[in-house]
Amino acid sequence: MNMNKAVTVDGENKFCFHEETHLTVRKTSVFFPGDGFIAYDPHGEILFRFDSYGPDSKPKDELVLMDAAGKCLLTLLRKKPSLHQRWEGYVGEKGEHQDPIFSVCRSSIIRRSSLVVEVFGDPNEEYQIEGSFPHRCCTIHKTSLEKSSREPVAEIKRKLDPSTNVMLGKDVFLLLLKPGFDSALAMGLVLILDQMYGDDAYEEADETGHTLEDSSS
Repeated sequence: MNMNKAVTVDGENKFCFHEETHLTVRKTSVFFPGDGFIAYDPHGEILFRFDSYGPDSKPKDELVLMDAAGKCLLTLLRKKPSLHQRWEGYVGEKGEHQDPIFSVCRSSIIRRSSLVVEVFGDPNEEYQIEGSFPHRCCTIHKTSLEKSSREPVAEIKRKLDPSTNVMLGKDVFLLLLKPGFDSALAMGLVLILDQMYGDDAYEEADETGHTLEDSSS
C-alpha cells in the first residue's frame, strides 16, 4: 500500500504506519481525571502521553506531547492575540530561535468553521479539519490546491466496546490513521482541538457533527 507523503515529527517516519492503524486515545491525568491524554497503539502499548498536573480547566498556552518514555516530541504554543486562535507546532523542546513546522488556525473568525493546518517549508502541503470534536467526530483532510482535491488522512471517532458493542464515553475514542500520516502530528492536533473546543459544547454541539464549533465564543 502506498504511503502518503506528509510532514513527520521525527524525520525518520518512526510514528508513521505502513497500513491503516487505529489508536485508542484516553483522557486521563497524573493527579486529576480528564485533563491529560494517553494514546495506545493497536497492541495496547502506550505510544503518546500528555500530562497535566492540576485541576485548572482554563485553556493552556503551551502543550507538550511526549512518547511513552517521557521524551518531548512536540511543543505546541498558542499565539496571542489571535482572532483565528492560531497555534504553532515545534519539534521537540522549542529552542530560542527555532522555527515551527506547522500552524493551526480557524479558517474564519465566525462561530462555525473548519481548521486549517499549514505545513511550513512545503506550500503544497496543507490540511483541513472538519467535524465536531466534542462529539469525537472529526476528519483531517489533506488538500491540494494544484489538483483541487481532498484526501482523508486521519479521523477521530467514538469507540465501541468490542465485548458489548456499546458506545464508550467521550473520554475514550479512536484516532484512525491512513498509511503514512504521522501519528505524532495527528495526536498533536488532538491536543490542540481539545484546547480550542473542549467538551463544554458536547450537549449543545450540532448533532450532525459536520462543523467545528468554538465553545469559547
